[in-house]
Amino acid sequence: MKTIPIAIVDDHTLMSKALENMIMENPQYSVIMNHPNGEDFIADLEKASELPAVVLMDINMPYKNGIETTEWLSEHHPEIKVIALTMEDDEKVLIKMLKAGAKGYLLKDMQPSILFQAIDTVFDKGSFYTDFVAQKLLKVKTEDLKTASLLSELKDKEKEFIKWACSELTYKEIADKMFLSPKTIDGYRDSVFTKLEIKNRVGLVLFALKHDLC
Repeated sequence: MKTIPIAIVDDHTLMSKALENMIMENPQYSVIMNHPNGEDFIADLEKASELPAVVLMDINMPYKNGIETTEWLSEHHPEIKVIALTMEDDEKVLIKMLKAGAKGYLLKDMQPSILFQAIDTVFDKGSFYTDFVAQKLLKVKTEDLKTASLLSELKDKEKEFIKWACSELTYKEIADKMFLSPKTIDGYRDSVFTKLEIKNRVGLVLFALKHDLC
């Protein structure tokens, strides 16, 4: 029976030590590294005689956080699989971690059986996602599709209006810049507010910044 070598990267000492002790009780696994941040982990990794197959990676750490460390691993050791093990349940953090190359994402309050299942699945098949992660990804995908649909409804002149709306110009000054009448600009404003489901110029600017329309 093959032993899976594991690294733990977590700045919470009590958590990481308890995790190590729990894992080491199972002869199928071996914790070969345990570091409080990505910087120390990478330094040790570069001189190690044995590499971990799976890394349990915290996200919020000093010196080099989980996202940065996972990006480094994806570039230098893509064969090492990362499972994010964190208290963060924010979909933005989840997406950043998955984009960095994480193959799994677990909350720290999960059952030990789920952790071992995730390690085995990532080691054998390459990735593991709980229902929680699947629901988060579905929500993000749904929001992306909705945004894409909203943006597809905008006409070129409306997009140009949005860019000017991100400036300090008044609507009348925007009309002058676009060589249109103030009444036409009012029409663009009302149309854009309706299409993007926003109520005022501040909301429009925030939407534009979020989706690179400014």
